[in-house]
Amino acid sequence: MLDTYRRILTVPGSRRFSGAAFVARLPISMVGIGIVLLVQDATGSYGLAGAVSAIYVAAGAVMAIVQGRWLDRHGQSRVLLPMVAVFTVSLGMLVVAVGAGWPAAWTYVLAALGGGSLPAAGTCVRARWSHVLRERPADVQTAFALEAVVDEAVFMLGPILVTLLATTISPAVGVVTAVVAGLVGTVLLAVQRSTEPPAHPRRRSEGAAEPLPWRTLLPVAVVMFSLGTLFGGAEVVTVAFAEEQGSQAYAGPLLALWALGSLLAGLVTGAIHWKRPPVDRVRVGALGMCVAMAPLALVESVPLMGGLLLLGGFAIAPTMIAVTSLVERAVPPSRLAEGMSVLHSGVVAGVGPGAALAGLVVDRSGASAAYLVSFAAGALAALVAWLIPRPRA
Repeated sequence: MLDTYRRILTVPGSRRFSGAAFVARLPISMVGIGIVLLVQDATGSYGLAGAVSAIYVAAGAVMAIVQGRWLDRHGQSRVLLPMVAVFTVSLGMLVVAVGAGWPAAWTYVLAALGGGSLPAAGTCVRARWSHVLRERPADVQTAFALEAVVDEAVFMLGPILVTLLATTISPAVGVVTAVVAGLVGTVLLAVQRSTEPPAHPRRRSEGAAEPLPWRTLLPVAVVMFSLGTLFGGAEVVTVAFAEEQGSQAYAGPLLALWALGSLLAGLVTGAIHWKRPPVDRVRVGALGMCVAMAPLALVESVPLMGGLLLLGGFAIAPTMIAVTSLVERAVPPSRLAEGMSVLHSGVVAGVGPGAALAGLVVDRSGASAAYLVSFAAGALAALVAWLIPRPRA
């Protein structure tokens, strides 16, 4: 299995751009929970904390496709650097605003600016893999599996780090650390020009751009929105569950176990040569994620919750790898970043409502009942996955 991954990591520059993208992606798993911890510590309300986090991720969802289009047309380096500058300043000011007790409107505006300018490192690194492996298409899914594993490492380490910093030092330190990681990783990725995919500027004389396959992308986007709702809800509820059990410090390890299950499954998935089309794996994976959420509302033990989250994580990476492979095959190369950004936009768009709705349920009914938000979102994903058209023979 390791030989499969070693083969793609021998591509010149691949280790450098994948490593830089790993650091650049840390804010994805740190800022959301960091905002929840920051705002809840300052106000005492999970509902308000969830709302601020929802605005942050909703702005990211709105801008993701726009950023993907810019990346295709202008190139990664010309887009990533200004985006990370706005991201850094906005979230730095958000920490100041919450700490100083500025009016809530400032908090919402700064959260929106920060989310909207979050650099699309995940989209960029997958586009780079597709570019450097253009002569070896069979290895592209292995590269996507590797990045799914990196994603899970991000989601395993990020919550632990931000929760540890928030509970042992201060919530502000957790958010600031995430911002610094995003800044450093994005700059390191942007300056690697040799592996950057070529830009595809639009010229009026060339006519309309190649169309995107919306018949595939629309149901995929709904599936990703539903899974984002599942993720966002589970993240907020797990923080609340840990507090109900006596310590917020349990939240990071619990979320890390969830990510660990996904990481292990992703490693195996990338080493397998799949004969079934990606759409079949998307359907099975979405159903698995729904089933994994079903028993969590009945759990009152931290060790049992950790075990169930570990098992439930086994469905995450295989599903995400299948979705990414599906879109990579369906989207024209000149619009690959834009097509990939639909996936990111769908997930991010779902995280906000999931976090906000789960936060409200936690405030009113407690953490256990709020896990039903994630279960319902998983059920919707499993149903809509059947609307994705199968590829023609």
